[in-house]
Amino acid sequence: MPVQTGGERLLAHPPPDWRQARWGLLGNQASVGPNWQPLWLLLARRFPRNLRLLLSPQHGLWGEKQDNMVASADMVEPCTGLPVFSLYGDRLRPTPECLELLDILLVDLPDVGTRVYTFAATMAYAMQAAAQMGKKVVILDRPNPIGGVQVEGNLLKPEMASIVGPYPLPMRHGMTLGELAQYYNKEFHLGCDLAVVPVQGWDRSHYFDATGLPWVLPSPNLPTLDTAVVYPGQVLLEGTNLSEGRGTTRPFELFGAPFINPFQLTATLRETCDLPGVVLRETWFEPTFHKWAGQVCGGCQVHVTDRRVFKPYLTTLAILQAIIKLYPDDFQWRQPPYEYEYHRWPIDLLTGDPAIREGLAGPVGVADLENHWQTELEVFLKKRREYLLYH
Repeated sequence: MPVQTGGERLLAHPPPDWRQARWGLLGNQASVGPNWQPLWLLLARRFPRNLRLLLSPQHGLWGEKQDNMVASADMVEPCTGLPVFSLYGDRLRPTPECLELLDILLVDLPDVGTRVYTFAATMAYAMQAAAQMGKKVVILDRPNPIGGVQVEGNLLKPEMASIVGPYPLPMRHGMTLGELAQYYNKEFHLGCDLAVVPVQGWDRSHYFDATGLPWVLPSPNLPTLDTAVVYPGQVLLEGTNLSEGRGTTRPFELFGAPFINPFQLTATLRETCDLPGVVLRETWFEPTFHKWAGQVCGGCQVHVTDRRVFKPYLTTLAILQAIIKLYPDDFQWRQPPYEYEYHRWPIDLLTGDPAIREGLAGPVGVADLENHWQTELEVFLKKRREYLLYH
């Protein structure tokens, strides 16, 4: 059966009572429908009286903003003339004045299955705001591009809540946005009038390249599915002085710094841990912008050889621990601010637990860290079963 997104299903069969309502759409350039066209354009053509406004997440409606804490301005979408309200920057959630213009908020966002990706937090903030205003939220669901089976990592501690994780989740949660919305709404008592238009024909064991759907980069530094596969681990490098490959053609797959000897690093990793399903290929690269721009960095490219056993989060924790051990005078944790948080360590927001940072700097191995979070992870897995929409 061909895979159909929730947006495509809405286009084909909108519920009759929704046809009498005013709609807003939270999405971006990767919210595409048939023929690779933006969903908002398809909705505006099919339902010109219904669609009244657009909302954009981090990176902007067209995904044009490069980095964190680079806000998008409100604008007018040129093809439809619809107003676009940014939900990243000074405004992280829809205002009452914005929500007064609609009855139903449609959400079609291309998530990448990782807790810290801000789109899921933007969805949650929008659900909170909609609940306060008595507005309905409809999630037009999409497949989780890195599958819905593998789950990995410690759960975020509530005191670490931010836009890179509003609620306790493991780093790789294995849920779609529709499933996450249901989980957030019930477990954290958001009180949102919520509906989900599910994906049709998706098996949760399938990665995006098995769906037949078009891959459109959801943000500037996630250009391919390969990038998304390593992202649940490599995103941690944003909390360090290591280059995460921004400014290269393989962001998040490449990593390094001028002070790293790649062969020394991989030798240390082979001695200290077993990392399944991945090859770290020694290399040098020169970022054209961002960290270490114009400087040659030693590091590795992350080549995933077996998605079924690859553990992105564990892999990057092992890389960080090895670099801390080898280059204690050169490695640094990034200082605030980060994602509109001005006091807490960025790495603590990313891992969701300061104990991870402390453990990496101590004698505890990453295998011990993984064993430590298994109990809470099993509790989460049991709880999430109630919210899974796909087999």
